Amino acid sequence: MSNKIALVTGASRGLGASIADYLALDGFTVIGTATTEAGATAITNRFVAAGQAGQGMLLNIADLESIESTLKTIENTFGAPLVVVNNAGITKDNLFLRMKESEWQDVLNTNLTGAYRVTRACIKPMVKARWGRIINIGSVVASNGNPGQANYCAAKAGLIGLSKSLAQEIGSRGITVNVVAPGFIETDMTDILPEEQKAALIRGIPLGRMGAPKDIAEVVRFLASEKASYITGQTIHVNGGMYMS
Repeated sequence: MSNKIALVTGASRGLGASIADYLALDGFTVIGTATTEAGATAITNRFVAAGQAGQGMLLNIADLESIESTLKTIENTFGAPLVVVNNAGITKDNLFLRMKESEWQDVLNTNLTGAYRVTRACIKPMVKARWGRIINIGSVVASNGNPGQANYCAAKAGLIGLSKSLAQEIGSRGITVNVVAPGFIETDMTDILPEEQKAALIRGIPLGRMGAPKDIAEVVRFLASEKASYITGQTIHVNGGMYMS
């Protein structure tokens, strides 16, 4: 692979930030995206401070025009990304009986359709290069469900089906497609949980702790490398043992 360009969506904080940083450590020029200009600037500044090749860019994965425009800018500036990490996503939790149509559609459109659109916009250069890595960030709840998250669980489960089907279609072109499914990870989303709720969650994890963003980033880093060239169509669970498939 001569063109080490990686695209990581939702890279301004949490898992996405850690994934982008670890790929940059491996010599990738990383394009990290955010939904605000401030977030994109923060990504760029992070790369500059670390002396790494990369840039933050504005992207709304729920908007097809935004995807096409951003990908054109990336290709013209850096080249086509041959590693794509679909990490960006949203939650709009509610009990199913109270869930609004908009809460369902917004989560599916961003978390599932957004990943489809980003992947579709990036896949032709991979086919031409006969090399590529598509890594979708799923969730443990896609496998075991979670009350109040029917929309989120459905979207993440859809990512698994999408990844398996695409892996079968393009494997002969040297492109792998996999899902990394985190469990409960220490991010700003879990920081707001009450301590008693965190303790209850940890009691259900055999390893006795929540994960760190680097635990996910290390797996993504491996899947993006040549070492993972014979792994495709898989869902890699990283959850401390709270779910065992």
